[in-house]
Amino acid sequence: MTERIVLAYSGGLDTSVAIGWIHDATGADVIACAVDVGQGGEDLEVIRQRALDCGAVEAYVADARDEFAEEYCMQALKANSLYMDAYPNVSAISRPVITKHLVKAAKKFGATTVAHGCTGKGNDQVRFEVSITSLAPELKCIAPVRDLALTRDKAIQYAERKGLPIETTKHNPFSIDQNVWGRAIETGFLEDIWNEPTKDIFSYTDDPAFPPVADEVVISFERGIPVAIDGRKVTPLEAIQELNRRAGAQGIGRIDIVEDRLVGIKSREVYEAPGAMALITAHQELERVTLEREQARFKRTVGDRWTEMVYDGQWFSPLKKSLDAFIDETQRYVNGDIRMTLHGGRATVTGRRSETGLYDFNLATYDEGDTFDQGSARGFIDIYGLAAKQAAARDVAFGNGEDLTTDEADA
Repeated sequence: MTERIVLAYSGGLDTSVAIGWIHDATGADVIACAVDVGQGGEDLEVIRQRALDCGAVEAYVADARDEFAEEYCMQALKANSLYMDAYPNVSAISRPVITKHLVKAAKKFGATTVAHGCTGKGNDQVRFEVSITSLAPELKCIAPVRDLALTRDKAIQYAERKGLPIETTKHNPFSIDQNVWGRAIETGFLEDIWNEPTKDIFSYTDDPAFPPVADEVVISFERGIPVAIDGRKVTPLEAIQELNRRAGAQGIGRIDIVEDRLVGIKSREVYEAPGAMALITAHQELERVTLEREQARFKRTVGDRWTEMVYDGQWFSPLKKSLDAFIDETQRYVNGDIRMTLHGGRATVTGRRSETGLYDFNLATYDEGDTFDQGSARGFIDIYGLAAKQAAARDVAFGNGEDLTTDEADA
């Protein structure tokens, strides 16, 4: 039986050429696998037919938009996932769901190998291959660009020589990856980190310098998940899509950073993630109302570690699963409403309410009705500062106390 290879297929030039390129280089039959994670563009059926027309023996297509939103984007939201405190892991969280369908296709069609279109210097090659072998250790992985010398120029020449049904003349100077959680733009003139992004590279967001009238939105959460917008029930996918539209119209979610890649290089990346950034802003604020102080402090540490692991391609690792369990437990009381004003590139929280929150008006108020026992404060301070007091006394006894003498020049 002829060996079979499943190829992660986008419908574009490079992966369309890769079908025949892989077959010519390995003799294997190629099965194309296309996964919709909200990237927009062509219909899945059009992509499926193109894969077959380009030589694939089978084409597996999956509408994974709801799955991606519910199982991947929402877990990132609960973790407040922002790599380097800025990037909401747009590409990183899409790779494991795509990988899951690649492995499903491999098992369905009896393939021994999975192929992807990544280069040898990016993060995605690691994310795909580590995820694939985590789900199916028996599968092998290849990358035509990295392993089979498939360059862009060779792809164009091959497509023209073979008469493949794919556009070969259009040249985009940027590398773009997008899904419902956001959009990533890199390469081209952006590789000079002194260059400012031009307006034409943005698609999910309008210019924040010229915003429309301010937009007020109320987002309702249950256990850390958005369930309604302005009182209208929504699915996770609908919540992201609506906030992509509304926050995007205000220019919210533009990110421009020099990022530390997993492979050890620094890379300039520009992102658009209006829905993700608006939702994370709201979720963080609701956690401030509902999480106990020490729990909240430790969750920040866990969230940072979760984010690093996902960025580094460890979605299916044992530690990441354990961190998921902790994060999910913290969301038990993350219920309530956050009101925000979306305007001019900013999502500003203006109101919070939660029936499961820890904010107690009667404890917090300085006005009449205050139930806080101020008489308890003195004893608390004495005990809280006791260790520091003892250490300071020792310093003084051994001549190491703080020098508090006044310099004459300062007098």
